[in-house]
Amino acid sequence: MSHSPRARSRSRSPSPFSPARSSLPPLSTMPSTAIDSSATSFRDMAPGASALRFYGLPHIPEGIRTPVETCDAEDYRASVDETIPNWPKGWRPWACLFGCFLLMFDSWGLVNAYGTFASYYSIDHLEGQSQILLNLVGSTQSFIVLLFAFVAGRLLDAGHARKLIFTGAILVTGGMFGLSGVKVGAYGQIWAAQGLTVGLGMACFFVSSSQVAATWFVKRKAVAIGIVACGASIAGVIYPVLIRFLLVKCGFAVAVRWFTGLVGLTALLAWLLAVPNPEHIFRKPEKWAKLQVWVDMDAFRNPAFNWFTAGICFLFFGFYAIFFNFEDWAASKNLAKKVTPQGELRQGRFDTLETYWFLCIINGCSTIGRLASATMAERFGTLNVHAASTLLGSLLVLVLWSLTNSASTAIAFCVIFGAVSGAIIGLPPASMANILGRSDPLKQAKLGHWTGMMYTISAVFALTGPVIVGYLYGTYHFQSYVLQLWCGGCLFASSICMMIARCYTGPSRVAKALAKARRYSVSVIGDMSRILTRENSTEKSENEARV
Repeated sequence: MSHSPRARSRSRSPSPFSPARSSLPPLSTMPSTAIDSSATSFRDMAPGASALRFYGLPHIPEGIRTPVETCDAEDYRASVDETIPNWPKGWRPWACLFGCFLLMFDSWGLVNAYGTFASYYSIDHLEGQSQILLNLVGSTQSFIVLLFAFVAGRLLDAGHARKLIFTGAILVTGGMFGLSGVKVGAYGQIWAAQGLTVGLGMACFFVSSSQVAATWFVKRKAVAIGIVACGASIAGVIYPVLIRFLLVKCGFAVAVRWFTGLVGLTALLAWLLAVPNPEHIFRKPEKWAKLQVWVDMDAFRNPAFNWFTAGICFLFFGFYAIFFNFEDWAASKNLAKKVTPQGELRQGRFDTLETYWFLCIINGCSTIGRLASATMAERFGTLNVHAASTLLGSLLVLVLWSLTNSASTAIAFCVIFGAVSGAIIGLPPASMANILGRSDPLKQAKLGHWTGMMYTISAVFALTGPVIVGYLYGTYHFQSYVLQLWCGGCLFASSICMMIARCYTGPSRVAKALAKARRYSVSVIGDMSRILTRENSTEKSENEARV
């Protein structure tokens, strides 16, 4: 007799211990201790004692299979999809979502606001420093956030979110407070406080923000992660305006201390609220020293992961150089002005906006893009929306930015590119969830791990991209085409890699529609041929009868 799973399912007799497939509980409700952390497929899961208690059995009678063993993975995932609600119930998921929003507010939001700090440093605290060194502080933040993403992701998958967020709150608050005590001209102190220490704290926040929220919103991951990502854009509006106001009113040291108070308060609230779903599957390794614990080699065997990671590398190579240099570009073109806190004009014309308003417009409009792209991703597919948004962003940088020659057109570019940039930078975690497969709970348990590995690989590009742009921008005497060609070209290469990754994640909606039409046409042709054959045979029999 055949021993294939299909053959076993045909020969299986009903058992009182084998409930109907439609009544199977969701896998996410199984105790985390019931799941073997080394399991890589549905049938590799070994139910332990807690799993038996979950099913109401003190032990497994010999010859009797548990519900986990009596169904195929596809059937189980189908039953899970039917039983999980579209939106979670109760207040805890929504409180967690707000906490994760604050985590993004205090991580990538600070990176988005660094352009205002850099603009201030160039005319006051670090006057005379090269653009390369000014960009290096912001790119160090990005580098550290991404470099330690794989560590943070693996700790999150093991259930250590609370400890990780608490550590991040201490580092971010301490680093910003240390920044308030730096001396004028002390570049090394600014780099150590704002670049290194704050960067380490943001590394604890960044991956946590999306992955903790994803444990609650199983069917609406893209929308939940989109809402969380809005924290970065809203912080990019609030923080530049706040720091500019405080610098004028209080001076650098006092302004940064007030700024630190807000950062510390939001970090404390995030730690209290961002609690992961206790029913989520956590993969706790037996030994942390193993390489396989930190690096999942299955990811590198997945072509979609490899191509998408390459796309993210190109993305960070050129994306944040726009944020770090846009204020200086606007001032160099006399489209905006740089003014010291004392009101002294340093660059540009008095009858124009201050440069930091452009950064606020980009970050504010990106909120619209993050929410809209998350909603569209549920309808059209995450990778489809992500690749299209990145391609559109590259065209905006290469074409629209190149044609910008007045303050009004610069504002128009900031509005349009800001909305598109929200989709570009807000969708990577949701795209990775799409690559893993939303309906497979075991693969989704690796979401933090794979997302962290993706960001860590791209860390070097996030560090070197803005520095290279700063060097080229200064070498070519602040010619705007250098900045536009570099950033636009990197975004275009990123979109191509994402499109290739999409080809490896399964057939698109168009391909599915064509396959369905082909099956329908084959069915129609088959029915017609059978009808014709039947009519011919009837006519032949009638002719024979007449003869």
